Amino acid sequence: MDRGTLSGVMNVLIVEDERSLADDMKAYLDGSGTRCAIAGSVRDALDRILDNPFDCVVLDLNLPDGNGLDVLRELKRMGRTDGVVIVSAKDALDDRLEGLRIGADDYIVKPFHLAELAVRIQATVRRAHFAGHDRLHFDELEIDLPAHTAIVHGVPVPLTPTEFRLLRLLTASRDRVLPRSVISDHLAGDTDDDRAQELVYAHMKNLKRKLSEAGCADRIRTVHGVGYRFTTQA
Repeated sequence: MDRGTLSGVMNVLIVEDERSLADDMKAYLDGSGTRCAIAGSVRDALDRILDNPFDCVVLDLNLPDGNGLDVLRELKRMGRTDGVVIVSAKDALDDRLEGLRIGADDYIVKPFHLAELAVRIQATVRRAHFAGHDRLHFDELEIDLPAHTAIVHGVPVPLTPTEFRLLRLLTASRDRVLPRSVISDHLAGDTDDDRAQELVYAHMKNLKRKLSEAGCADRIRTVHGVGYRFTTQA
């Protein structure tokens, strides 16, 4: 079965105590351009979501130290917008319904095909961050998510894959300040802090220059000492 393709690089937390299954999910999703972390318990999951935002949390309900719904409740208590896909056994209907009531976006029943999981994550992230749309419009700027293309005044802008990832990340958090640490982690992963900051600055500078040269309004604002904000109203 062919791999699904997700729209850009996304950060996904896999909360699953069956290590072989978690490793299989991570290997599959990493191969389709998603950066995954694994948590094997409620405590581990809560520690990770406190430290990092995720585009999607793949959440098993049956964990060694509790119910995965506790992780979902904490996400909602914090006001987080991470998408949530519940993973459950066939006989866990009540928990699935409770998860959807609390605020989960979708669920998938074990056993499942990894390609189906990838598609459900893609749909969840699209709904969570982009209101279900494949194309985003900000006056003169149009962003085609499946095609990984930015278009200004009807003309495609020649962005690198990393520059497009950066633009996608900024628009997902539009009108909110995105900390530099979040951007560097999304773009650079485990790169050391100084090098990561250099990469963020270089890619941000190139992205802003290319959009400006194409005639795009100055929508990416620097918030000194904190990070960057993409403004919908230029």
